[in-house]
Amino acid sequence: MKIVAGLGFIDDYERFIQAGADEFFAGYVPYAWSRTYGTVIPLNRREVFTTHVQLGAFSELEILAKMMKHYGKPVHLTLNSLYYLPEQYAQITDLIRRCMNLGFHSFIMADPALILYVRENGLNCEIHISGEVGEENRPMLRMMQKWTPKRIIFHRKVPVADMKTMIRQLPSDSVDMEYEAFVLNELCQFNGAYCHSLHCDELGHICRIPYELGTLERGMDTAKVPFSDHQMLESTEISEPDEDGYLCGASGCGLCALWRLRDAGITHLKLVGRGNYSDFMERDIQNLRQALAILEDSGTEEKFIRRMRQQIFPQGCANQCYYGSE
Repeated sequence: MKIVAGLGFIDDYERFIQAGADEFFAGYVPYAWSRTYGTVIPLNRREVFTTHVQLGAFSELEILAKMMKHYGKPVHLTLNSLYYLPEQYAQITDLIRRCMNLGFHSFIMADPALILYVRENGLNCEIHISGEVGEENRPMLRMMQKWTPKRIIFHRKVPVADMKTMIRQLPSDSVDMEYEAFVLNELCQFNGAYCHSLHCDELGHICRIPYELGTLERGMDTAKVPFSDHQMLESTEISEPDEDGYLCGASGCGLCALWRLRDAGITHLKLVGRGNYSDFMERDIQNLRQALAILEDSGTEEKFIRRMRQQIFPQGCANQCYYGSE
């Protein structure tokens, strides 16, 4: 399985490669788009400019394209909005053509109408079906196959068992398809396909609002349980960040599920991190690379989890599990 890391700053590209990243995903929002549409009609749902979340200018894409040719590590550009105005489809395809001329050939898309528009306009780019589409079942994946996608990115809420079922029951002509799953950071209470919040500088992200999960039945004296209390490991020990403030998987972790993800047919692991501290992202990549090495050297799932805990979480983990024991 390959590591796909979020990239919000081109200076991190080489650094993250040295840490062990195989691929990257990044966003770019042209100034003309922001000037015309603001943040309420986003290009990729990450209209953030005060921190390193987006690539800031087309000149950065030009620099990054040259770095890609040198290092051979691809960068997938995100077009994650759930829908666009009719006038915007032609603008987006023009942007895709410009990026393809630089050397970018893979694009993450969430709007089915955009995917159809791109194909009908003859753009022979790689399409990665975004997790924001909300892949739920086999018929949905079969429908997407007519657009000849290169990769399916499963959204955060898909159980590993469902991924396995969907992958194994696709038609035989999908053998070259790639499958990506979330593995570190940005565990969210929402399914992106049904989330209409804005991720921008002007407003606080709704996913950052403190919340609790509890029963809706009146009169029941049931304690509310924080959403984060889903755990895979038997230990209830919860670790604290180190002196630098870092804790692997503090905002979402699927390392314990690596064995099951591999068995399900997952080929790529999504390490979310656009806007994260570069130092933390570097350590996340290193920890994920170490976990994959342990995975290859372990004969059983139990042995893998035990060794991974000893080497990566010796003081305990954050109990922010993506997949739990299911």
